[in-house]
Amino acid sequence: MLVRSVRWLAAPVVAGAVAAAGLTLVNPLREAGAEAPDRGRPGVRNVIFINGDGMASAHREAARLYYAGMDGQLTMDKLPVSGQLTTSPDDPESAITDSAAGASAWATGVRTYNGAISVDVDGNPLPILGAQAKQAGKATGLVTTAQVTDASPAAFFSNSVDRAAQDDIARQYLEKSKPDVILGGGEDWWLPAGTPGAYPDQPAEDPTEGSRGTKGNLIAQAQADGYQYVSTPAQLAAAGRGKLLGLFANQEMFQQRAEGQGDVYDPVVSLATMTKKALTNLSTDRDGFFLLIEEEGVDEFAHRNNGVRTLQTMGELDKAVAVARAYAATHRDTLVVVTGDHETGGLAVEDVDTADESGTGTSAEDGPFAVKGSPFQFYIDWTTTGHTGVDVPVTAYGPLAERFTGKHPNTHVYDVLEPVLTR
Repeated sequence: MLVRSVRWLAAPVVAGAVAAAGLTLVNPLREAGAEAPDRGRPGVRNVIFINGDGMASAHREAARLYYAGMDGQLTMDKLPVSGQLTTSPDDPESAITDSAAGASAWATGVRTYNGAISVDVDGNPLPILGAQAKQAGKATGLVTTAQVTDASPAAFFSNSVDRAAQDDIARQYLEKSKPDVILGGGEDWWLPAGTPGAYPDQPAEDPTEGSRGTKGNLIAQAQADGYQYVSTPAQLAAAGRGKLLGLFANQEMFQQRAEGQGDVYDPVVSLATMTKKALTNLSTDRDGFFLLIEEEGVDEFAHRNNGVRTLQTMGELDKAVAVARAYAATHRDTLVVVTGDHETGGLAVEDVDTADESGTGTSAEDGPFAVKGSPFQFYIDWTTTGHTGVDVPVTAYGPLAERFTGKHPNTHVYDVLEPVLTR
């Protein structure tokens, strides 16, 4: 980084000689795909990429009305640059993406088939942003309310022909991509079957959960590799700087059932708290960092057409965005990007009209919900329990944020981030 900066600063001194020789002076930062900083404007040193899994425009609007009111804004909507991303996979059987193909497009710049984790359509491994950033000397980390080995984080830090191979994805974290901070759920995949950890097998809230790994005791391996391992809020708070593995649930950090059927969103540690800890640990690296943050609950509860919990998880996501935005405000070399991998539920924000009920059972309208600070209310309506193919919004803050203006394929994320994370 230092050599590149010196070369650019020295350019004005030699510009005349270069021109006289009939040559073209090349800005090495621009040649690498990253703009040279404007006077007083830093380049990108840190990237915080935030995924509201399953979140599209209607999810954001419902949350805005509920939490901020008619004239208010969510923190994610206050980010000054906005655009759109398409979400189509390269799948022989579907035009609608899943999370694996969606996140793989971000992490590799290549569209692939549903279920794929950063491999091409023939199953060949692709270079991935998390590993590339690590190889370039940056600290890396992931924070999620899903299993830490679930599709979205996995795409940035592993390669697999099948997203279900979560124990092998965990192994790849330790042996290949080596993220410095790993925080979220999914303890079951890090331990051999029949070897429960901090979270017991067959818990009352979900008897199907239990240790199921086939790669040995990966928690012990992580500790041998120098990771601090934590499983409670107190342990997380007390953990020092350096490599950190925190697993806070058997699987996801919530119970994603339909309304009134055991649906619970009450993570042991909040997404915002995990984000703060990750930033504390990663920010000590002089070369900068890459951090992936994900709220999985938006997707899971939208799959269940659960409006109450979808709004709750949107609120928690926005708290994590606020943590990232506050960090970037005092670290002007930090780029923050907020988007979703696809839309889930076909969510629509509707006026209160009891004669307009377009679904029954779990797909019935949810509400009414209050519009904060007003006499108005709204309903959330659903058209599916699956994914849809609509575009997703992207908002950004910091240097190079303007590159997300306009409409782009989801592979554009890689095109923007790869040059600043790897050179």
